[in-house]
Amino acid sequence: MGKEEVIVQRSAVGGGPRGTSEDRPQAVTGVQLAQGIGVQPAKGFWADAWANVVRRNTARFALAWLSVVAMLAIISPLIANGHPILLRELDGSGKVLSVSSPMLRNFSVGDVLLILGGVGGLAFFAGARRLSRSERLGTIFVSSVGSGLAVVLTALVFSVMRGHENDAVREWLRRGQVVLWSGLDLTVGRLVIAAVIAALGGVLIWLFAPISKGRLAAAGVVAVATALVSTIWWSKPLQTFEYQEAQAAGRVNATFTVIPFSPSQRDVKGDLLSPGRYAGESRREAPKPAVPGTPKHLLGTDSLGQDVLSQLLHACRLSISIGLVSTGIAVMIGTTIGATMGYFGGRVDLFLYRVVEMFMSVPVLFLLIVAAAVLPRNTYVMMAIIGCVTWTGAARFTRAEFMKLRNQDFVQAARAMGLPLRSILFKHMLPNGVTPVLVDASFAIAAAILAEATLSYLGLGPEEQPSWGRLLSDATNSVGDFVWWLAIFPGFAIFLSVLSYNLLGEALRDAIDPKLKKARV
Repeated sequence: MGKEEVIVQRSAVGGGPRGTSEDRPQAVTGVQLAQGIGVQPAKGFWADAWANVVRRNTARFALAWLSVVAMLAIISPLIANGHPILLRELDGSGKVLSVSSPMLRNFSVGDVLLILGGVGGLAFFAGARRLSRSERLGTIFVSSVGSGLAVVLTALVFSVMRGHENDAVREWLRRGQVVLWSGLDLTVGRLVIAAVIAALGGVLIWLFAPISKGRLAAAGVVAVATALVSTIWWSKPLQTFEYQEAQAAGRVNATFTVIPFSPSQRDVKGDLLSPGRYAGESRREAPKPAVPGTPKHLLGTDSLGQDVLSQLLHACRLSISIGLVSTGIAVMIGTTIGATMGYFGGRVDLFLYRVVEMFMSVPVLFLLIVAAAVLPRNTYVMMAIIGCVTWTGAARFTRAEFMKLRNQDFVQAARAMGLPLRSILFKHMLPNGVTPVLVDASFAIAAAILAEATLSYLGLGPEEQPSWGRLLSDATNSVGDFVWWLAIFPGFAIFLSVLSYNLLGEALRDAIDPKLKKARV
């Protein structure tokens, strides 16, 4: 053994107490390995799996495309908006009377929270070095879920209050109103309601996570930010865009963003303009020399005169949210039911598996079509329906894994120690059996995106929401002509997104496959 040598790379030699990186030998003997010299630190399961995933070029391409889509989903209101960044009102002599920011004033709650969450999440991930990477990602994930739940609850409560608001309630809500810069209104009554709901949403989510001082502080910051944003930006954004005409008349001086069109900004005269045509033109007329400063439709317009590029960018948000949220709901339901079936077995397994078979027989697309006719056509309803029907795959995978794990020694030890059932199922057994569920989840996200695109293609998608499927359906208009730019650009976005999730799922499946792992070793 002492004469036997093991060749290792200098950069990969483990950092033990003996020697530094300069004097570590490139070749070590068996005796030195027994002494701890040259021993490489072992990687964890997920670290090794992730390293194997990112080695594949297809997985890198998928991660790059999905990162671009996620970034555009966050910053799309900043780069594609028909409201000016700054609006200067002028008098007859050209003197500035007032300055405001219509873009800031007409943001929605989701726009502001996504921008703040994206910037704050990146800053937290880069700055909180004392926490491990998994702890930072877990904190960001739980905070995002808590904020989203608080926004949904606040939307429901405010909508009910608007429907049943009498004079006394209206006066109470308006009492203590503070007008901020650019016309933003802060109502103390609504702030109190939103703060209570945000705190409730944060508590509901953080009950399922380990409690610590740092996480409690993060939950408090998220709750306060959600309450403030929900109160200030709760009014519906203005859907009229008269800034171009006012600027041409000399009444205002406006500074627009990169793409000066909102997804809902319509121009009946400029319907079905080909890519590169200027705003204000008509497809029935020959292209004219544009007035200096006239914006251009880089990817053309649809049949309603709406800019295609702006809709493509804003539709990234619907694609990301419909896939992640609906799959998250499906995974939570599926793992809970699958864990119960696999752990108990017997009659419990027999009964619950019949429930699984019942849900497996439900056609998701037809259910969505029926729901679009009888329920409100919004994103939340679609997410809930897809998530509450497509959980059967996660349940079956979890059931199979738990049946293998329930007789393992660590499970028997947990039972002997008297740990509660929730701790045994979700703290000890689930981390050891969740890998097939995560692989299935990546394919489920792609299926959810396809379901939303199909529903929007049929004209039954979320109302007043830009969608790749709705753009694709407009490629063959009522006249019957084929509009190539409405087929290629949204179709290409759907194809790349679905392909990326499938490639990522295949790479993850190969990385955690024990047979392939033995072959790599």
